[in-house]
Amino acid sequence: MSETLLDVKGMNCPLPVLKANRTLRGMTGGQRLRVLATDRAAVADFQAFCRETGHALLAWSEEAGVFSFVIRRRIDDPDKKGS
Repeated sequence: MSETLLDVKGMNCPLPVLKANRTLRGMTGGQRLRVLATDRAAVADFQAFCRETGHALLAWSEEAGVFSFVIRRRIDDPDKKGS
């Protein structure tokens, strides 16, 4: 499955999550977003963001100071529109 790449290296909290949220809004349910970040706070930020929004944090890792997060966009429930 293909994924969209969002590079937010060098940006500090809350920008990585804000930019990821904006990108996810333009995606369809089930699509994957890979975010590359260097802010250590991004680990807790993305865990909380996914928990609160219903997106799935499929995986995260760190290599040489770069954090990689794979997020699957939630599938919106058409019955909940407008609520």
